[in-house]
Amino acid sequence: MVGALVPGSAFLATGRRRLGAVVVVVFMVLLGGVAYLATTGLRDVIAVAVDSTALRWVIGGIVALAVAWLLVVLIGYALLLPRRTRAWQHVLGAVVVLTLCAGVVMPAVWAVRIADAQAQLLDNVFADRESATVTDSSDDPDPFGDREEVNFLLLGGDGGEGREGVRTDTVIVANVQTDTGATTLFSLPRNLQELPFPEDSPLGEVYPDGFDAGSEAESILNAVYRNGPAWYPDVLGPTDDPGADFLKLGVGEALGLEIDYFVLVNLDGFSRLVDALGGIDVNVNYYVPIGGEPTLGILPDDYIAPGPDQHMDGTRALDYARGRFGLSDYQRMDRQRCVIGAIVDAANPVTLLTRFQQLAATTQDIVSTDVPQSRLDELVDLAFEVKDAEIRSVVFDDTVIDPAYPDYDRIRALVQQALDGPSDTPSADTSSPADEPADEPAESEPADDASATSSPGATSAAPPEPDPAAEVGDACAYDPAQAQAARAEGEPPTRNG
Repeated sequence: MVGALVPGSAFLATGRRRLGAVVVVVFMVLLGGVAYLATTGLRDVIAVAVDSTALRWVIGGIVALAVAWLLVVLIGYALLLPRRTRAWQHVLGAVVVLTLCAGVVMPAVWAVRIADAQAQLLDNVFADRESATVTDSSDDPDPFGDREEVNFLLLGGDGGEGREGVRTDTVIVANVQTDTGATTLFSLPRNLQELPFPEDSPLGEVYPDGFDAGSEAESILNAVYRNGPAWYPDVLGPTDDPGADFLKLGVGEALGLEIDYFVLVNLDGFSRLVDALGGIDVNVNYYVPIGGEPTLGILPDDYIAPGPDQHMDGTRALDYARGRFGLSDYQRMDRQRCVIGAIVDAANPVTLLTRFQQLAATTQDIVSTDVPQSRLDELVDLAFEVKDAEIRSVVFDDTVIDPAYPDYDRIRALVQQALDGPSDTPSADTSSPADEPADEPAESEPADDASATSSPGATSAAPPEPDPAAEVGDACAYDPAQAQAARAEGEPPTRNG
């Protein structure tokens, strides 16, 4: 048994000191390497985990190590077995050796399965797709160069049974500062009209006045992914996902940002991801409808009642993210961000390890992206920065913009203001903070109260410009007062009365 736990000890016990010493040293080096990777070497582990070629070398190494360990156990047992051994001792010894071998084989098989699932996930999701908007080269050692930020377009596709094409009801841009990892999420409403495109792009030529698909209902933001390529399938040239390229160019122009990559999650398969995680926990502050069709007046089948820390399976989580009968699109946008946060919280290391194969298989079915696999290593570095940084959110709801008549100059100004941060110094400028971005605050000497109020012709200082960004978790926190008020009003009517 000692020979299995400390390979090489059996050789030492039988006088084969040189061979035993070599095996023990190799074992101790491997053990030290595992300890390093589990502590300070986490970055190296993740670097290997995002490289499918490296993972296949890992698989080969695990198999070779397991075979070598088995040989050490079996040879050690044969060397230590007394010449005169009774039958029951042979049986007992065989049982012990088989148990020890199983203790070597089972973890090795588990590790190989995880590594193989990860390699397949990388090859399928992060395949090097042809894109009309990804310009960086895999040969570039510094993909971000001197850029201060990287922008990701996060899309929630509402495709599924009974639906024609994919409608991107969730459109969020994550702006990540490359030096600090500070992240700001910009959420756009699904019914945003006249999405603009860069003037120097092919889309700027065919849509000079913003996106138009012939009718108001088919010209809103959530229809661009489906209708744009349907009308102009080859306008951008060769690409594996023209709808995503349409949105990257349009949303980037709308926000005044350069969109680097997109990630599309099909919400129809999203429920399987939640189930693979074992469910998620979210706070519910008002009655959320299940089903229903507001345009036809069809009432919901049921409602999710208010309450804190509600555990939801995939079906219920999808109902929570989609429900909008009697509610606004902006409330749904808030809930969808909360669901994303809850998924991140549920994906703890234990869950990931125990359910990894199921999670990997599910992710392959519901996620697509134009992030090249060759860039994952650099993005891992960025992810480490994001992990410990602040995440804020700007929601362009109807209190900020009119989605039917959007002022894109105002939207770009608010984006820049959010990225610059709040201004703590009052400004004498009488223009609205929505009209132009906030200037950098300047230091000034404190003014005397009397002179500030009695100086003839003095201009009243405008209040400090508010920061349009808020902590991303604010909308997801439980609000007892709001929940109590909702319960006091009672559950809204359902299709069944």
